[in-house]
This record gives sequence, C-alpha cells and structure tokens, in this order.
Amino acid sequence: MSDQTILQLRNVTKKIGKRTLVDHLTFDVPKGEVFGFLGPNGAGKTTTIRMIVGLMAMTEGEVLVNGVSVTKNFEEAMTQIGAIVENPEMYKFLSGYQNLVHYARMNKGVTKERIDEVVALVGLQNRIHEKVKRYSLGMRQRLGVAQAILHRPKLLILDEPTNGLDPAGIRELRDYLRKLTQEEGISVVVSSHLLSEMELMCDRVAIIQTGKLIDVRPLHAEGSDATANKKVLFELDNPQAAIVALAGHADSSQIHVMDGKGILLPLEREQIPTILNVLVQNGINIYGISSKAKSLEDQFLEITGGEQIV
Repeated sequence: MSDQTILQLRNVTKKIGKRTLVDHLTFDVPKGEVFGFLGPNGAGKTTTIRMIVGLMAMTEGEVLVNGVSVTKNFEEAMTQIGAIVENPEMYKFLSGYQNLVHYARMNKGVTKERIDEVVALVGLQNRIHEKVKRYSLGMRQRLGVAQAILHRPKLLILDEPTNGLDPAGIRELRDYLRKLTQEEGISVVVSSHLLSEMELMCDRVAIIQTGKLIDVRPLHAEGSDATANKKVLFELDNPQAAIVALAGHADSSQIHVMDGKGILLPLEREQIPTILNVLVQNGINIYGISSKAKSLEDQFLEITGGEQIV
C-alpha cells in the first residue's frame, strides 16, 4: 500500500439550524485501501458522503481528493471521484456496453480500449452486450462499478453497495473491490450495515457516533491496535482448576470461562508455551488451542454502547 493520501477530511462539519449532523470529522484514506464507514442510526455517514461528492455543502472544514479541494476546485475534484449511491441507475433498454459508451461520452479521454478494460476488470465480458433489464442485481452492481471507474478516478465511493445482493453477489463484489485496489490503485470508501462483510472487505474502518469520529482502526494489519483484540482459547475439561493453576501466571480477572469450551485469555504469542506447560503440569487435559480475535461486531457494539447500526 502506498503512503500517498487520496482522501483527506479536515474538521468537516455540517449544521442545520441548531442541530449538528457531522461534528469536525478528520481522517485520511491512503492509496489502494478499502476504507469502511460505520455508525449507528443518524450518525452522519450519508451526510458525510454527500459532502465528499459535493451533493451537500459543508458548514465548516475541508475535503481534499488527491490534494484537490472539493469546495475550491469542485469540477477538478470530481474528476478524481467515482461514486455509486445504493443501486446504480442504468438505461435498462440498452445493453451494458451501450450504457458504458453513453457514460464514456460524458468524460474526456475514455477510449474503446478503456471500456473493454473495465468490462474485463469486473468480469462482464460474456454478458456485456445483453440488455441491462436481463441483468441480475449483482451484475448491475458490477456494471455500476465499471461505469464509476471509466475515467480512472483515484477514489471510488460506494454507499450501501451490498443492498439486495445474495451471498455470492456480495463475495463477487468484495473480490472485485480488492482487485481494483491492487490493479488500478484506487482507494475505496464503503458505507455498509453488514458488519461481517465490512470485516472481510475493508483494510480499516472509521466508526462515527452522533456525527463525531469515535475511532479509526485497522482490521487485518499486525501491530498494537490489531493485536489488542486477540485472545487465546484453551479447550480443556476443567476451567476452574485451570484458573487456580494459572494464579501467578495470568491475571484471573482477564480469564473468561467459555461454557463447554474452556478458558479465554489475552496472551502474546510468546506466552502461550508457558501457560500450556503450567496447565499440563497441573494435570489438566487440553484438547485444543486457538487464537480468537474480537469480531468487528463486538468492537462496534462495545464502542457505540450497543446502538443499532444503519
């Protein structure tokens, strides 16, 4: 992943009357990253996306797309962005290819070769000349992504892109987004209510609540932020005896008994052999050891106090 920053939000704020919808949001999205945007109902996610793409004016702050200000150089900034809000709108009586040709005419420099390139990138080669009315929702989403990246944007924004998709369609979309970041170097910002899919799809997520940024955290990177949520599960036959045996070797308040499974405790990788030896020396039967990372859903509910997500 490059260190080049594609999207910058600096103290982005939106007020309507006395109500603050978005409150001084500040974060960066680097090149080639899939960045998730999460928040409870009314948190301000959609409002933020609308300000990024220029559909809503900011009360305060600044948005930079590849270094270009959305407020000062709107047209130039928009050439850096491709976006899909919910389901992409297409001309259903035209073929997929005809739709792309139509959109290509709205952007300078989009060649036939580029159209063929994006068609291949989203895997629609075999169906691109069929009318869109025959497409499944998943195929329309892929065609929408193709249309959004025709002009080679630096940033792709998808608001609830998995709405209505079946599990196979969601997986396809996830794979194509990863392919985009790797082959095109595009940064992707995704807003979704499907936490399990966001966990598989995103490199990092930003969590907002009542318009304020609560946290930005990596999902897969190694490091203190990522490993802080990892625990080790010891599957054994006598959890209470294990807790007694581990006195002096582990903080008993950090040991959780998992009904029918064993004990769960936070450990560094290097500590596992020591704990294992203590349990064996005390005659405790061990049936398995596995690493358990706190899920994104657990982290989200913990941070937001259990509020419902959009």
